[in-house]
Amino acid sequence: MDWRERISVDPGIRFGKACVRGTRIAVEDVLGWLSAGMTADEIVTEYPPLTLADVAACLQRAAEAERGRHEGGAA
Repeated sequence: MDWRERISVDPGIRFGKACVRGTRIAVEDVLGWLSAGMTADEIVTEYPPLTLADVAACLQRAAEAERGRHEGGAA
C-alpha cells in the first residue's frame, strides 16, 4: 500500500496538516494516540471514519519522513 492513497494535505483543512483522506483527522493525531498507548483497533473503534489501513498509512508516512530527515548520515 502507498500511504499517498490515504493521506492528503489541503491548506483549507486543519491548517494544511496531513490528514487521513476524506476526514479532518490529522496524521499527528493518530501518531499521538498510538504513542499514548492506544492500539490501532482501539483507534478505529473510537474514530469510525478510520480503518486499520489508514492507521498503517499514518505510520508509513511518519517512517518515510523520519528516513528523509536522516539521509546523508545526519543524526
